[in-house]
Amino acid sequence: MELERAVRARRMVRRYEDRTVDSDQLRRILALAVKTPSAGFSQGQSFVVVEDAGARQGLLRSVGIDPDQKGGVWAAPVFVVVCTSEAVYRDRYMEPDKRLGDGTPLGALPWPVPYWHIDAGASMMLLLLTVVDEGLSACFFGLSPDRWDRLREHLAIPDHVTPVGIVSIGHGAPDVPSPSLQRGWKPAEEVVHFNRW
Repeated sequence: MELERAVRARRMVRRYEDRTVDSDQLRRILALAVKTPSAGFSQGQSFVVVEDAGARQGLLRSVGIDPDQKGGVWAAPVFVVVCTSEAVYRDRYMEPDKRLGDGTPLGALPWPVPYWHIDAGASMMLLLLTVVDEGLSACFFGLSPDRWDRLREHLAIPDHVTPVGIVSIGHGAPDVPSPSLQRGWKPAEEVVHFNRW
């Protein structure tokens, strides 16, 4: 699939058919998803893939979701928890090639725009596009703050790693598009500025 077709076809799908995802497809998706850009080539993004039926039920129970409920994103055959690590970026930017002229390591300075979050978003978007390229569907969503801690504990995610969202993956079933889409896309002229705002 060409990139433009994948971008135009991509949307958040919240219902899935009761079918598994082919393991070769999933491996191809993840092989491309890890090829995302990262500041300083830090590669602080990571993924926790939950595809086994029992593991999925355990994940759902850990965040207070009834695994027997039908429909919605929770019925997907695969969940991918997208994670990032500030510590990996800080450590990378303490290295000799990431210092100011006076020797100050960039990793010791404040980061008004945290690259670890930007790169996690890039990873998530690449994951969503590769899913579409494989002819599957996906949805990115988050959890309430209290559920993140339970998810982290259940999946044994290290303290220095932050889960930022979950991507459900599967064979999309007919669903009702989000009512938010009625807002329509803003025209490019409204959001694209050339040379200055």
